[in-house]
Amino acid sequence: MTGENGPVRFGMIGGGNGAFIGAVHRAAMRLDGLCTLIAGALSSSPERSLASAEVLGLQRGYESWGAMLDGESALPAGERVEAVSIVTPNHLHAEQAVACLDAGFHVVLDKPVATTVGDCKAIRDAAARSGRTVTVTYNYSGYPLVREARALVSSGAIGTVRRVQVEYLQGWLAGDLESTGHKQARWRTDPDLAGAGALGDIGTHAEHLAAFVTGLRPTHVLADVASHVERRRVDDDCCVLLRYGNGARGTLTVSQVCIGEENGLTLRVYGERGSLAWRQERPNALEHFTMDGERRVITRGSAASPAAADATRLPPGHPEGFHEAFANIYRGAADRVRGEHSSHELIAPTITDGTQGVAFVEACLASGGTWTELG
Repeated sequence: MTGENGPVRFGMIGGGNGAFIGAVHRAAMRLDGLCTLIAGALSSSPERSLASAEVLGLQRGYESWGAMLDGESALPAGERVEAVSIVTPNHLHAEQAVACLDAGFHVVLDKPVATTVGDCKAIRDAAARSGRTVTVTYNYSGYPLVREARALVSSGAIGTVRRVQVEYLQGWLAGDLESTGHKQARWRTDPDLAGAGALGDIGTHAEHLAAFVTGLRPTHVLADVASHVERRRVDDDCCVLLRYGNGARGTLTVSQVCIGEENGLTLRVYGERGSLAWRQERPNALEHFTMDGERRVITRGSAASPAAADATRLPPGHPEGFHEAFANIYRGAADRVRGEHSSHELIAPTITDGTQGVAFVEACLASGGTWTELG
């Protein structure tokens, strides 16, 4: 199924008409013409699944994801889907991803990739035995200036990293939204469906962003985990101290109860000769500070790395944002399916990244305010 010409043919599980993240995935697929969505089992309800497929104009709609895998597998190789995008609640990821891989389909998987490290390993093992690939949508690594920051750190522009500070602050769960019937709040605060709360939902993004840019992963964590909303069964606020193998220290703060915050993902990296700062809400600027007091604002137009240039679509001065960054992850996934080596394929997140994210969450939840070693 690799080496074919034309867009990679995708199926989708979950993400039906009206679902925010499903719409984001579909827009990202379309942006570069490298992927085309032709089939889907878009809801747990057979009726809604078929209705969504019709509204979205898919060639083939299915009542269930199992029916989709059976139906697509029965088609000739040149007609069936080649990859499946999974955008269901977290507790379903492992079963669905393993089934897709065992059926011979590549997978694009939302984060967190599963609710336990054991389930992550099951996905990894399925990918290994099937020879198919898994791409994880840590979409913030798709921003051009995040890739520029990674290139600057790798080049030694700021020297050895000494401190990493990353925070991801939201306010949308500051109240008991889940008891109102709000669909997203309801499943994201249910430990049986989501696993962890803020740590799994946005903490995994923060952990991956820091690791992607610095090339470092913490060896030990000390986490102060809280749930501020009465009767909430998952974490909604967490502060983590980080220790790295090279001697660097760090802090990671995630919260969904910070009133007034929208999507406040911020990364600061401090080295022995300089520092970098990037904010997701102002994604087209990367600040670079040097020992002699120079402050340089790098824009997409002034970014020097090939990785940043490859991730850019519009001329300088035209803002690029969330959908474009997400589309860069799909470019990497498409290149993997086609066996084409590119900067997107090489740095698009994998099941290894996804497993490390879930291991980070497990270590934080187990910490209890004491230093805990990551496996």
